[in-house]
This record gives sequence, C-alpha cells and structure tokens, in this order.
Amino acid sequence: MNETAKNYTIGAFISASSYAEINISGFASINAGKVLSGTGVPQYGVEPTFLADYPNVSAYTEDLSFSPESLIGLQVSGDLGEGLSVTGQLVARGVNDFEANFEWAYISYDINDNWTIQAGKKRLPLFYYSDFFDVGYAYVWMRAPADNYTWQVFNYEGVNLLYSGSIGDWGVSANIYTGKEDDDDNKLLSDFFFQEPTREIWEDMLGGVLLLNRDWLELRVTHMQYTNKRFRAGEPVLWDGKDSRDGKFYGLAANLDFGDFFVLSELNRLDLDGNLDTYMISAGYRFDSITPYVMFSDFEQEGEGDTEQHNTFAVGVRWDFHPSAAFKVQYDRVKDDSFDLAVAGDSKAITLGVDVVF
Repeated sequence: MNETAKNYTIGAFISASSYAEINISGFASINAGKVLSGTGVPQYGVEPTFLADYPNVSAYTEDLSFSPESLIGLQVSGDLGEGLSVTGQLVARGVNDFEANFEWAYISYDINDNWTIQAGKKRLPLFYYSDFFDVGYAYVWMRAPADNYTWQVFNYEGVNLLYSGSIGDWGVSANIYTGKEDDDDNKLLSDFFFQEPTREIWEDMLGGVLLLNRDWLELRVTHMQYTNKRFRAGEPVLWDGKDSRDGKFYGLAANLDFGDFFVLSELNRLDLDGNLDTYMISAGYRFDSITPYVMFSDFEQEGEGDTEQHNTFAVGVRWDFHPSAAFKVQYDRVKDDSFDLAVAGDSKAITLGVDVVF
C-alpha cells in the first residue's frame, strides 16, 4: 500500500470513528466445583465426571477445579447513526485456557421502529437462554440445565430479521433467520464423544422464534430445520447410505413470574433419525436478595433397546450481594440410565461461584 493510500485509509477510519458511539459492556463468571461421587463410564474409560456444559465440554471431576465454567466476555458495539450499528463479542473460557475468541460479529440496520435486519455471526437461537447462555448473572441457576442444552452447534453465520412490537396488551418479539455453521473441529464431538477430529456441518438452516409476554406470563415458541453433515477423521459419516440427514427442532418455553415466586419451564424436541426429547422445570422464591431454587431436567431418546437417557435434579441458592454481582451455590445429582450411549455416568456434584456484569 503506498503512502497516499495509507493516509486515506487512516483518515477514513478516524473520520468514521468520530461519528460512531462506542459502547463496551462485559460479563464474567468465576466458578469452582468438584464431583462428590460418581460412577463414570468404565466401558469408555471415563472417570467420575459431571458434564456441566455440553457445547464447551465443561466437565468437573473429583478434583476441585476453577477451569470448567469460569469465563470473561466483552461486547463492543458501535452506533453509526441512522439505524446502523456493528456488534462484536469476545469470550475467553477457562476450559480453553482463557484463549479469547470472537463468538459474535454482526451488523444491524433498523428498518423502522419495529423491524431490524442483521447479518454476520450470531448465537443460534434454539433455546430460551441461547442469546445469554454465557451470561451467568442473567439467570438464577449456576448454569442453564445441561440435559436441555446438549447442542454441539451453538453459533451460525447468516441473516436474520427481528420484529419488536405489541398486540393489545401483549408484548411481541419475533426472529426469522437463515444460515450455516461449519465447525471444522467440533469440541463436544471431537474431545468428548468420538475422541477424534470431527467436523460438524449444519447447513440450509431456516428457523423462527416468537416471544409473547403479558404481566406475569411469558411464552416462547421456536422451530428450525437444517441439514447435517459430519466428517470423522476426514471421512464422511453415512446415515442409511447417505452423507447427510435432515433435522427439525421444536421448542416451547413458559415462564410464570409473580414477583417473589416464579416457575420456569422449557420443552424441546429434535427430530433427527428419531426423536430426542428434553424438558426442564424449575421454581424458586425471592427473599429480597436471597433466592433458593430447585430444578429438574431430562433428556430422552425415543426408541427400543439402550437409548440415551439422563436427568438432573438440582437445588441451589442465589445471593445478589451487589447490584452487578451474584454469588451462587448449587448441588447437582445426575442419573445416566444408558450403557452403550452413556454420557458421563451417574454423579453428585457441588459448584459455586460469582457472576458479574459490567
């Protein structure tokens, strides 16, 4: 690049920056935990393990560890005016030795007061807590229920259209999206399940989300269809002689919040070579800054014989000791009812930590 071009580029950058309103926010979780007792999966050489987070393979063992779920994230957004903005989010996870990676990077344009179009890399909005999955401060538990959130693909690159408005007394928001994710070394499949390099592709994604809320009730429905391709050690995986298969995802969440007492629930089905059904239900009560809660989640694969089945019962307490921070402690009891398709076996585990936003 010659000197004139350099000066022009630098000048253009400075000029654009002077018109952009830059906002920086962040979040962090410093968590620790250990397995109190567990069976592991001896047939696969898995020691007693509590798999707290499937997509990131955040696994606790009988040794106390801070690494599995501790993280820090920074989100930077630039408002360029006239409805145009750019957003990026960096997350560094203890399970990845705090190596920072861009997990969000997209551009937004407000068409009008109700409609916004976005393009780039975003979180795949399959579940109720997808968009703020990493922000522990945003929900009552230590983590979103692992039996529900077993996705191996959690981002996508594509385009989406957002709507925000109201119908009568109901608040309404909606999201229609399409895109693809090509993960050349999927962490969950490569490091945990198959233990060999595994490339996971979800393409031709087309999905929609509808969120309704009124007073104490919130309802969320979602659907997505996609085509799945997979390569293990560089070789294509075949299903019934084909190198691809189609999946359909359905989800329903219903939350009731009466001020102090609340009930949270989520029900999902993935139709992919048969049905994979998950659900969770949770309840809690706010005593000023102290919130005790209970939660139960379940994963069940339909079919005969030894299918994948596991569930978790959790009880915990959240203490909002600061306007921007919360301390949590949670006990989890996992029951794994499979043998050939066992995930991590039965376990009892304790975790605690502090979530902050800034």
